[in-house]
Amino acid sequence: MIRRRRRWIAGAVTTLLLAAAVAATAIAFPSVAATTCPGCYGLERLRPGLYAEPGLPPAARRHVTEVVEQAGKRVSDFFGGRKSSPDVLVCLSEDCYRRIGGGRERGIAVLNRSVMLSPRGVDPVIASHELTHVELHARLGGADVPQWFDEGLAVLVSDDPRYLAPTGDRCLRDSRRPLPATLEEWLRAASADPLLYADAACRVSRQAGTNGGEQAVRTLVERLSAGQPFPDIRLPAAGSPSP
Repeated sequence: MIRRRRRWIAGAVTTLLLAAAVAATAIAFPSVAATTCPGCYGLERLRPGLYAEPGLPPAARRHVTEVVEQAGKRVSDFFGGRKSSPDVLVCLSEDCYRRIGGGRERGIAVLNRSVMLSPRGVDPVIASHELTHVELHARLGGADVPQWFDEGLAVLVSDDPRYLAPTGDRCLRDSRRPLPATLEEWLRAASADPLLYADAACRVSRQAGTNGGEQAVRTLVERLSAGQPFPDIRLPAAGSPSP
């Protein structure tokens, strides 16, 4: 009897600790909690893996669905298919986005597993940028890449006109300076100079262009996932011949 009671007490304590941990996560990291349980934050499922704030008119629901489909196609076309299938949470009001833990960004990849889009990010460019982060890390299988490569690739896949020239050499800014390698360094530097995204995209796009295009990027990612170290990528000059 005493043993059973001890077991009951231990189980109750464990349950309380788990509940406290869940509550603490929801308070401290609402975006993680929201992507884990979108319905808990009042989001409505539009289709498997896609959630939006409730009460949207049919036209808005169609727009959200079309944006995510277009973004997914950009990622799939670049990588030759997709290995990731992240949940996408979409807000068309700032109140909704704040409630699920969003900030001033247009969109964000949460733990490289889910994507949240703000009212300013319901666009194929922003959506495909964030989906690229998730797809890249799904393919890397735990391997690390410098943050500038992660961001530059996302700009390239999303074909972001803010940071890429429309045709030819895609570089808008030809910077030779070292680029931030860690997420913390990147966030700090990019907040001071948004065109850092153009620098990173220039480096990735020009390197890909001189080594076979999109296939070169896919091959690099495959090698990294197999354990090879990230290469010392130096920015080729515009118009450099292919090796």
